[in-house]
Amino acid sequence: MKIIIGISGATGVQMGARLLEVLKSMPEVETHLIVSKGAKLTFEKEANQPLEEVINLADYSYDDSELSACISSGSFRTDGMIVIPCSMKSLSGIANGYAENLLQRAADVCLKESRKVVLVPREMPLGKIHLRNMLTCAELGCSIIPPMLTFYSDYPTAEDQIDHVIGKVLMQFGIEYDRMKPWDGR
Repeated sequence: MKIIIGISGATGVQMGARLLEVLKSMPEVETHLIVSKGAKLTFEKEANQPLEEVINLADYSYDDSELSACISSGSFRTDGMIVIPCSMKSLSGIANGYAENLLQRAADVCLKESRKVVLVPREMPLGKIHLRNMLTCAELGCSIIPPMLTFYSDYPTAEDQIDHVIGKVLMQFGIEYDRMKPWDGR
């Protein structure tokens, strides 16, 4: 399985880093990483992990300005893309087909090739434009998974909450994640 991972400039870049850590332990999944310019700035401000470490978790990585990268073409087969976190700027570009950088172009390619695109939008509160763009993306076939808190499965730490979001994202690709505790009715 080949999955493109986009980390955009919204707060919560730790979720993208955690997703890459999880996928690194799954040799059957090949990862192609794009870190946006905004995400690089966000890593400096809020992550306790050097960006280089995160980039090294991916099998392949690309500069966001590298529009000639293999993942910018539909003839390069992937199983889809995850944008985690997804900034409102990236969401808008994806919703409107404005592929000004590799992250947006890769999502555009996945959509035109009918491949799965999972967006983890990170903004609060959501304005009407944000909601319209999410609806547009959903109508285009994207799965929208906001990183919302969960309380039913006893997730006491922020790391546990992130693992729950990662589990929900991976479910979209049919990948089971043992740190996600599904609801069992009790």
